[in-house]
Amino acid sequence: MGSLTRAQEVAVDDGYSSDAVLYVNGVRRVIPDDLAHLTLIQYLRDIGLTGTKLGCGEGGCGACTVMVSFYNQHLKKTTHCAINACLAPVYSVEGMHVITVEGIGNRQLGLHPVQETLAQAHGSQCGFCTPGFIMSMYALLRSSKTPPTEEQIEEYLSGNLCRFIFYKDLADKFVCPSSGKPCSCRATSVNGCESPVVSTTHGRQQKLISFSDVDGSSYIEKELILPPELLLRNPMPLHLYGLEHVLDLKHRYPEAKLLVGNTEVLISVTHVPELNKLSVTENGLEIGASIRLTELQNFLKKVIGERATHETSSCKAILEQLRWFAGKQIKNAASVGGNICTASPISDLNPLWMAAGASFKIIDFKGNQRTTLAKDFFLAYRKVDLTQNEILLSVFLPWTRPFEFVKEFKQAHRREDDIALVNAGMRVFLKQEGVNWTVADISIVYGGVAPVSFIALKTERSLIGKNWDKHTLEDALLLLKDDIPLTEDAPGGMVEFRKSLTLSFFFKFFLCVSHQMNEKVQFTEGLHVNHQSAVMPYSKPSFNGTQCYEMTKEGTAVGLPMIHLSSKLQVTGEAEYTDDTPIPPNTLYAALVLSKKAHARILSIDDSLAKTSPGFAGLFLSKDVPGSNKIGAVIHDEEVFASEFVTCVGQVIGIVVADTHENAKLASRKVLIEYEERLPVLSIKDAVSCGSFHPNTERCLVSGDVEWFMSGGQEHFYLEPHASLIWTVDGGNEVHMISSTQSPQKHQDCVAHVLGLPMSKVVCKTKRIGGGFGGKETRSAIIASAACVPAYLLKRPVKITLDRDVDMMITGQRHSFLGKYKVGFTNEGKVLALDLELYNNAGNSLDLSLSVLERAIFHSENVYDIPHIRFRGQVCYTNFPSNTAFRGFGGPQGMLIAENWIQRIAMELQRSPEDIREINFQSEGSVTPYGQELQNFTLRQVWDELKVSCEFSKARDAVDHFNINNRWRKRGIAMIPTKFGISFTTKAMNQAGALVQVYVDGTVLVTHGGVEMGQGLHTKVAQIAASSFNIPLNSVFISETSTDKVPNASPTAASASSDMYGAAVLDACEQIKARMNPIATKLGHCSFTELARACYFERIDLSAHGFYITPDIGFNFRDGKGTPFSYYTYGAAFAEVEIDTLTGDFQTRTADIVMDLGHSLNPAIDIGQIEGAFIQGLGWIALEELKWGDSNHKWIRPGNLYTCGPGTYKIPSANDIPTNFKVSLLKGAPNPKAIHSSKAVGEPPFFLAASVFFAIKDAIIAARAEENLSEWFPLDNPATPERIRMACVDDFTRPFASPDFRPNLSV
Repeated sequence: MGSLTRAQEVAVDDGYSSDAVLYVNGVRRVIPDDLAHLTLIQYLRDIGLTGTKLGCGEGGCGACTVMVSFYNQHLKKTTHCAINACLAPVYSVEGMHVITVEGIGNRQLGLHPVQETLAQAHGSQCGFCTPGFIMSMYALLRSSKTPPTEEQIEEYLSGNLCRFIFYKDLADKFVCPSSGKPCSCRATSVNGCESPVVSTTHGRQQKLISFSDVDGSSYIEKELILPPELLLRNPMPLHLYGLEHVLDLKHRYPEAKLLVGNTEVLISVTHVPELNKLSVTENGLEIGASIRLTELQNFLKKVIGERATHETSSCKAILEQLRWFAGKQIKNAASVGGNICTASPISDLNPLWMAAGASFKIIDFKGNQRTTLAKDFFLAYRKVDLTQNEILLSVFLPWTRPFEFVKEFKQAHRREDDIALVNAGMRVFLKQEGVNWTVADISIVYGGVAPVSFIALKTERSLIGKNWDKHTLEDALLLLKDDIPLTEDAPGGMVEFRKSLTLSFFFKFFLCVSHQMNEKVQFTEGLHVNHQSAVMPYSKPSFNGTQCYEMTKEGTAVGLPMIHLSSKLQVTGEAEYTDDTPIPPNTLYAALVLSKKAHARILSIDDSLAKTSPGFAGLFLSKDVPGSNKIGAVIHDEEVFASEFVTCVGQVIGIVVADTHENAKLASRKVLIEYEERLPVLSIKDAVSCGSFHPNTERCLVSGDVEWFMSGGQEHFYLEPHASLIWTVDGGNEVHMISSTQSPQKHQDCVAHVLGLPMSKVVCKTKRIGGGFGGKETRSAIIASAACVPAYLLKRPVKITLDRDVDMMITGQRHSFLGKYKVGFTNEGKVLALDLELYNNAGNSLDLSLSVLERAIFHSENVYDIPHIRFRGQVCYTNFPSNTAFRGFGGPQGMLIAENWIQRIAMELQRSPEDIREINFQSEGSVTPYGQELQNFTLRQVWDELKVSCEFSKARDAVDHFNINNRWRKRGIAMIPTKFGISFTTKAMNQAGALVQVYVDGTVLVTHGGVEMGQGLHTKVAQIAASSFNIPLNSVFISETSTDKVPNASPTAASASSDMYGAAVLDACEQIKARMNPIATKLGHCSFTELARACYFERIDLSAHGFYITPDIGFNFRDGKGTPFSYYTYGAAFAEVEIDTLTGDFQTRTADIVMDLGHSLNPAIDIGQIEGAFIQGLGWIALEELKWGDSNHKWIRPGNLYTCGPGTYKIPSANDIPTNFKVSLLKGAPNPKAIHSSKAVGEPPFFLAASVFFAIKDAIIAARAEENLSEWFPLDNPATPERIRMACVDDFTRPFASPDFRPNLSV
C-alpha cells in the first residue's frame, strides 16, 4: 500500500476545514492548535464551566462526567453518551457537542427535571459529586427511547462515587419506575402510626413533581440538540478519513500509540470506519478494534437474542464480564482493541478471548494482514505480538458448539467498577463416548496470577480425553495447585487468597458445566441441590427503602424536612468550591516537593533543573519561612518544610510555584534530593516492641478491682481534594485566604504563626467544602501554611489544589488500632471485668491522636455495664504521614473491640451474641467507667423497637434454614447497639459564636463559626433563625464562614455543630427580638418587614452577637472521673448478609436502623446523614483497605501508600448498598440537653455498619461448621473478600493456608 501519494495528501487536505470545532452547551468553539496537553476537564474549567469537578483524575469517581453527542456514522444516528472529562483529551471530542451540567438548566432560566428532582428529594449533600450524578442520569434519559429500568439506572450510576449519599435512594430520586419521568419518590403512609408520623417508601407510589425553581412554569422543555454544523461537516479536521490514513501515520510515527478513549499520545482512531465494524458471519463475530465496550455490550445482547443458545456461550460470558468491567463512562470511551493491546495481566476480557478461541487480525502499514490466536498474542508483561508498524484490526470470536461451554470469573475488592484480583476464562467441549462424556477440548486461562494472562497448560493437557466427572475434578484441582506460578513475594500480595480462587473458580466451572449438561441430557454427574448455590448467578432483587420519622414542628421551619439550602446551586453546578473561585490576576500555582523516603536525613537539595522548567517562579524551603517553621494541632511538633530529617514518605520538603498547575508539578518533580536513609518504624507492633511512642500519651482508666484485635485504617475520600487560594492585601500587610477546611480558625492561626503576623491580620473564609469527615480539621492547615510562604514573600496570589494521589498519600487517615483484652464473665454471660490495652498508629506527628485514643477509651464499653475495668492506651510513633480525625474519632474502633469480645463470650457459652448484649446492657442511672451517670437512657427502647421491626427471631430461623440447604452460600445476621457521646472531649472547644443581622427588608443574614460540608449545618441553623423570628426559611441567608466575622471558632467536628451554633444563633435572635419587642407592642399586628423597618427608624440595633457554651461538662484523666459528654445519641442496627464462601464475595440483603435523635431539627437531612454514615461505615468494616509498604507488604516500597486512588482504594458504590434498607427515628423521646430537644447525628450512626461486619462473621461461622470447625477465630476489619474467603476453610484453602490463617493488614 505504501505511503500516501502527494495527490492523495492534497485531496485529503482539501477536504478538511481549517478549524477544529466543538460545541459546548450549544456554543460553537474553535480549539486552538496548542492544546494537545489538555484534557477536556481542563479545557472546560479554563473557559469558566466549573460545574464539572475534578475529583480523582483517573476516571474512578465520576465527578467529571459530561455528556457528548455526535453523529455515529456506523449506526447512522446521533449518539448521546456520558464520558469522564478527566480522561478525554480535548481534541478527542472535536466535532462533538459537549453538554455539561450548566447546559441543561440553572436557577435563572429554570432547572432541568433531573436537577429539580434531585434537589427536591434531598439527593444532594456536600454537592461536589452531584453534577457528575446529574450528567450520568441525563445521558441515560437522552439516550433511552423507553423509560429506564432499575438495572439501567444502576449501570449508569456505577461510575459515580459519593461519600454522602445513599446511592439507591438517589437512583429512586431520579426516575419514577412507573412513568420513567423524574418524580418525588416520597409516598406517604401512616402505617398504623398517628400523623404527623411520616413513612417514606421508595419503589412504591410516586407523584410527579414540578420541574422549576419557582413555580413550575419557567423551565422550557427544550433539550440542546446536535448542532447542524456537526452533521454537515464531513470529514472533521482531526478525524482520520480511513484505515489507509491510520496506517500511513503509524508508519511515519511508529512509536505513537493508537487512542480511542484514553490518555496517551496518540493517534485517534475513534472514527475510522474499518476499525469500527461489527458483523455476524457464518462462523462467528467480527469485532473491529475501535469498537467501544458499550457498543460491544449492545451488539452481544442483540446477537444472543437472535442466535441459537448453544452458539452464544462465549458471547454470554463476555457480556457478563463487561457488566462488572468498569463504570458506564469508561465503557462509553474504552475500546476492545485498547483493552487487548494494553496487555494488562488483570484484564477482564483477555482470558476470555484466549479461552474462547478468539483470533486477532493484524495489519501493517503496507496493508499486509496476518491472523494470530489470542492465546499466542500476549508475549510478556505489557508486551504483545505487534511490531511498531502494525495495528490490531479486528477480533474474530467463533460460535460455540453444542456441548461447548464458556464461563467467566472475576473476584475484586468491590463487585462494581473494580479491577480484578483474580479473573478467569474457561471453556470445555464435551463429547459423548458411550454413557460417559469426555473432554474433547478445554481452555483454562487466569488473570491476576502472572505477568500475562496465564494458560494452565499442564492441567489442560492432562484433562483431554478424561471423563467429565468428580475424579477428573479432583485431578484438575491437584494439578492446578502446582500449575499456577504465584510466588510468596508476588506483586499485589494476597497470595494464599489468589491461589485459592484459582481452585474455587475451576470448581465453580465444573459444577456450572455439570448443571448445564444435566439440563440438556441425563447427566450422571448432576448437581446435588445443596451444591447449586455454587453456580447461582449474581442477582439483586429490586431495592426497597423505607424512612419513618415523626415531625415535631416548632415555628415556621424547625422540625420540617426542608431541602438543603444549597441543593439547587449544587444540582446546576453553580455552587462554588475553593477550586472554583475566580482567581485574581497574576496568580501562581503551587505544587509540593515531597519526601520519597520513610525516614532519612536530607543531605542536599538541588533545584537547578527546576529553575529551567517552563513558568517556574520559585522554590521555597524551610530557610525561607518568615516566622516559625513549626506548627501542630495540639503541640507544635510538625515542620511546615522538613529542614534536616524526613520522617515519612510524603512529608513536605518545599513548595514550587509556577504560572500553571501543570508547570508547577513538572518543576517540583525536577527538584533533586539526596538522602541518608535511616531505619523506619512501619507498624504498631514494631512501635510497641521498640517503645516508639509519642511523649506523654499514655492513658489509663480504672474502675473497680479488677487476644489481640486489629482494626484497619480508612481514607476519608472526600470528593473535593484539599485546596487553598492565598493572597496578600494592602502591600503585604494582611493575608487573606479561601480554603477547603473544617477549621478556618486553625488556618488563620497556623498561617499567622508561619508568617510571623498577628492573627488579626489574617483572614480565612470558607463558603462550603466538598466533604471533610475530619480529614480537613487539622491536616488542611499544613497545606495552607506551605502555600502562604510564596504568596507572602512574592506578594502574588498562590493557589494550591492537591491531586487525588498526593492528597491520599500525605494528609492522613483514620487511625488503625491494635487492642489486647482479657474479659471475665459468668456462665450466664454477665461480664464481670475487662482489662484492655489499646494502641493507635499516630504517624510522624501527634496531631489529634491522643484525643482519638481518649475517645476510643471512652467508648470501649459501648453500651455494657462492666463492674471492674482497666483501660490502658498509648499513641504509637511511626514513620507514616500523621493520621488524624475521622468520623467517630476513635469511638468506632473502641466499640468494635467491645463487640468483638461480646461475640467471643457468646461463642464460648454457645449462646446468641444478641442475648449476651441484652444481659449486659446499661440502664437509666448506670455509671460509666469514667464516672458519668447515664440520663435519658433510651437504648432499650431503641433495641426493642428494632427487634420488632426486623422480626429478629423469624430472620434467625430463615437464615438457619437457608444455611442448612446451601453448601457454598451462607447467610448471617447481627444486631448491634451504639452509644455515642456528644461534645468535644477538650472542654474549651465546646463554645460557639454567631452574628445575626436583620435588614430593613425583613431578611436576615446569619454568620456563624461552623462550616457547611454537606451535613446540612447551614440549613438547620437557618431553620432555627427562621423559627425564632417566625419568618419563612427563604428570608434567612447564610453566606460563608469567615474568621473576621466570628472569631476563635472551634472546628466543625464532634457532631456538636448544630447544637452549639444553633444555640448561639438562637441567642443572637433572642437578643434582637428583645430589642424589637417594645416596637412590636406599639405597632400591634404587622409583618416582620414592617417591624424591621420601624425598628430602624427608632434606631434599634438589629445586629447581635450570640454565644453558647456547653454546660456541665469536664473530665480529667488524672482523676479518671468526670462528665466528658453533654449527652449520648443512641442507636441500633440489624443486618443480614449473604456470602459466597468460594470467593469471599458478599452482599448486604437487609439493613434496619433505629436511632434516637430526639426531636429532629430536620428529619430529611438527619436520615440522609444516617444513611450516608452507615454506607461509609460499611466501607470501613468490609471494603476499604489501606495498603502501606511495611513488613507485611514487601512488594510495596517501604513507607509508600499503594492504595492512593479510586483504582486501588474502593469505597462503596451503588451496588454495595443493602437491598432492603429501613431507617426509623425513635418517637416521643425529646432531648432536654440540646436545642429544640434535638440530638446530634453526624458520627453516631457510623458504627452501626458493624452489624454488617458481625453478620458476615455469623455467615462465616455457618461455613466453618460445614468443616466441623466451631472454635473461635479472628476476623479483622475490613472484612474484605480475602478475609471472608480465607476464613471459610475448605479443601480449596487448605493447600495454601491453615484454618487459623490471618491475612496481612497494615496497622
